[in-house]
Amino acid sequence: MMRPAAALVVAASVLTLACAGGGEPPSEGRSSGSPAPARPFGAAEHARSASEALPSRFGFGRAATDAEVKTWDIDVMPDGTGLPPGRGTVAEGAVIYAAQCAVCHGPDGRGAEYDSLVGRDPDQGFPFGKDPALLEKRTIGNYWPYATTLYDYIYRAMPQAVPGSLTPDEVYSLVAYLLFLNRIVPENAVMTAQTLPRVEMPARHRFVEDNRRGGPEIR
Repeated sequence: MMRPAAALVVAASVLTLACAGGGEPPSEGRSSGSPAPARPFGAAEHARSASEALPSRFGFGRAATDAEVKTWDIDVMPDGTGLPPGRGTVAEGAVIYAAQCAVCHGPDGRGAEYDSLVGRDPDQGFPFGKDPALLEKRTIGNYWPYATTLYDYIYRAMPQAVPGSLTPDEVYSLVAYLLFLNRIVPENAVMTAQTLPRVEMPARHRFVEDNRRGGPEIR
């Protein structure tokens, strides 16, 4: 008859073997307790797809409608191409600027947290290309070559928190006011798709058209 102590030793040994997998016969070709090598997930499928040519169409999406394209087609060229119908005055622009722009650019356009928009010093010349330290002093009045760029940028990117929220009339008014602050147009100026492209910017003659056609030439 087996003593109780011996029975406990035998039971513990059996339990240990069972936990270690000793109760199962070893698989052919590997030792007992060694896991089977894992097969890379999707390896065969990946190799098969890599050798196949991509389809000409993937079958998802659709062509944009004319209305959808028009919503994003808002760029304005230097000659005024792309300007929408509308009008704006200096007085109207002053009101909009105080409500939408002054918090970032200062009450007189000379910069607060963000860039200065107003500044025109005839004695300063045009040193921006020679002195990188002066790049932060570039303004509409002393650097921008085209007045139409004002409309393009304000309409697509301002106000920063809600870009694209201004109407064409509001943008024309802001453009008129900023040009007035830079002493480029008179106080009674009215900006439209016809008058804005005719505004001559002070720095216009500082820029030349890049007419390179490739190759090593430098202008």
